[in-house]
Amino acid sequence: MCLAIPGKVLNIDTNVQPTMGTVSFGGIQKRVCLEWIPELKVGEYVIVHVGFAISKMNEEEAQETIKLLEEMADGLDELKVDDPGESPPAEEDRKQTPLH
Repeated sequence: MCLAIPGKVLNIDTNVQPTMGTVSFGGIQKRVCLEWIPELKVGEYVIVHVGFAISKMNEEEAQETIKLLEEMADGLDELKVDDPGESPPAEEDRKQTPLH
């Protein structure tokens, strides 16, 4: 399975080949190849796969996708086991009691 992540373009360096830039992924900044999207501008959002910007994305859709990814990460944190020797909680222990 492949995953492409939305990020915001912070700068574009056209003095190198291929064109590179810095993209922010929720505060984490990475150097990304921007060569495949020549009309790109600073402040726009791109979808990045393995270090290559593969398409532009509008800001609203990018923010929605970032929010969903954060929710997925939060859900994974709930399943995290603190002690490596400890087993995850049983299914019945994770169920919430309904409020009355």
